[in-house]
Amino acid sequence: MTSFANRLFGPLDPATEAGYLDPPTRKGFFTDTSVCIGCKACEVACKEWNAVPEDGISLTGMSYDNSVGLGASTWRHVAFIEQPSGAREHPGEESASFRWLMESDVCKHCTHAACLDVCPTGALMRSEFGTVVVQNDVCNGCGYCVPACPYGVIERREGPKDEPAVGLAQKCTLCYDRLKGDLEPACAKACPTQSIQFGDLDELRVRAKGRVDQLVEAGVSDAQLYGHDPRDGVGGAGAFFLLLDRPEVYGLPPDPVVTTKALPQMWRQAALAAATLLVGSLAAFVERRNR
Repeated sequence: MTSFANRLFGPLDPATEAGYLDPPTRKGFFTDTSVCIGCKACEVACKEWNAVPEDGISLTGMSYDNSVGLGASTWRHVAFIEQPSGAREHPGEESASFRWLMESDVCKHCTHAACLDVCPTGALMRSEFGTVVVQNDVCNGCGYCVPACPYGVIERREGPKDEPAVGLAQKCTLCYDRLKGDLEPACAKACPTQSIQFGDLDELRVRAKGRVDQLVEAGVSDAQLYGHDPRDGVGGAGAFFLLLDRPEVYGLPPDPVVTTKALPQMWRQAALAAATLLVGSLAAFVERRNR
């Protein structure tokens, strides 16, 4: 039995907040980009398991990345970032050597999910595992969720009308059907280097901190976690990352904030404005009657 009540900011357990009386431990992803080899096995496994249609088999000409970014038909996206080795120390200077930064991006399954907050039909639901899932049979394709996401993850699927879910909002479900069967998500199962790790979110956070400490001790001073902190602008993400450079290098917002955070204040201001207008109208009406 669930409800769609959701506090809009601050640390909380999302499944309990959604009304689950005895939910399982919150599940999530920890993606360690330091061991990603860019094989795209996660992208393929995601598409195969979830019947996500092909959305770009031609190279862009900009890199070895053929899927460009997350979208309605790309629920896992491996970014290829070719970075000159001296780019950070000497911006603007040419460098003969470079490194690859690779990162398998995915929906963050935010603790405070603005896409869920703005959905007028209840198509976006909070699962018992704390994840955010789109129900295709409830979605009406309004698109309110698209601009609400601070990461630009969710989109409406385009394509011929006879293909599944065209016109509907689509994104990673964290393989909700597999979780219900006590199986790990397809992308994590397929990852050959354990770059994508699945499990209890609290345990993953401890494991991730240990990995960062290990890398820093080995001299990788830029190693950092992204999306792991329950005190951040989305209340912590259900899918977080170990990065080797600043978030914006990977195309991630450096300080994401749930876009519905200010809704209560906005409604109060709107109510105050409406009340002021009503009082003014009544005063004008009474004055006119008394003339």
